[in-house]
Amino acid sequence: MSCLKFTTFAVSAALSATLLGCSNQAPKADEVHTVDGAAVKEAKTIAISAIVEHPSLDDIRRGVVAGLADLGYKQGENLTVNFQSAQGNMATAGQIAKQFVADNPNAIVAISTPTAQTLAAATETIPLIYTAVSDPVAAKLIDNNQVGIQPNITGLSSQLPLEPQIELFNKVKPDAKRIGYVYSPGEANSVVLKEQLLQILPKYGMTLVDIPANRSSDIAAATRALDGKADLIYTSLDNNVASAMEAMVQVANELDLPIIASDEFSVRRGAAAALGVNDFDFGVATAKLVADVLDGKKPSEVPPIVMNELTLYVSPKHAAEQGATLDGALVASGIDVDTTPRSE
Repeated sequence: MSCLKFTTFAVSAALSATLLGCSNQAPKADEVHTVDGAAVKEAKTIAISAIVEHPSLDDIRRGVVAGLADLGYKQGENLTVNFQSAQGNMATAGQIAKQFVADNPNAIVAISTPTAQTLAAATETIPLIYTAVSDPVAAKLIDNNQVGIQPNITGLSSQLPLEPQIELFNKVKPDAKRIGYVYSPGEANSVVLKEQLLQILPKYGMTLVDIPANRSSDIAAATRALDGKADLIYTSLDNNVASAMEAMVQVANELDLPIIASDEFSVRRGAAAALGVNDFDFGVATAKLVADVLDGKKPSEVPPIVMNELTLYVSPKHAAEQGATLDGALVASGIDVDTTPRSE
């Protein structure tokens, strides 16, 4: 089955590494040694933190660990991974950041915008690689020249182009004019997206109906507030929403409001369709930046990357539950999660 893809940026070329043989001197931290003629990278420790645990962020983390293994850093062999989730609590995120700084790992991976901002405020020396950040400039992680605000910062972002998303709105519900948007006002990426939607939707004869939700427990009520005010719901990279996707789906099903998301797991959990990056692949691409740092490069020598290869995920079943019928051509152009098992 073919996938609908829009590629606007390419991930950097594969990592290069200089393999050094054994010597009488102790190897440097960024060197490798050999065992039975095979190159082995020196043992390293990384810390990974996410603002919350949900399938999309979990798959990014899984991709990071798998990608590092492919690049010679294997968990349990020469790589120690310390993962901590803030469980949606910013105070906990701050405590995790302090602990990570005290532990002084070789690198820190920050999954999501709030996590990256918290860790950036906690250290300017430990290498910090952000991922799952939609707008690192607005988050004050990098500047307009794609350079880290601090010398210890680099990372991978996905700034999803909105035009293809709006095209998807029209394909899922051709008569949609009012776009419902439930978002977390405390997440910079969600606020930036709201402003972008306010600017672009009128060009397509659409309006935005935005409803703030401060906590994941507020998602159901915020979704219900769209009753009679919206024709469909759009959500993208908002961690509160992702944490409570089932609650949003339950209300959307009652109100016949199709949900358009930006990740595979939201569709598997009840959304009608999504156009976004593959989370596992996103993690694998992030691993390349992490490995660069573990191999000895300074974060300032590893340029931030934007990955915007989009994949369409659809669920005719969920769309029908939300009062929409997906066109056969649309289903054929994407990955039908109703019939395609999730790849492990």
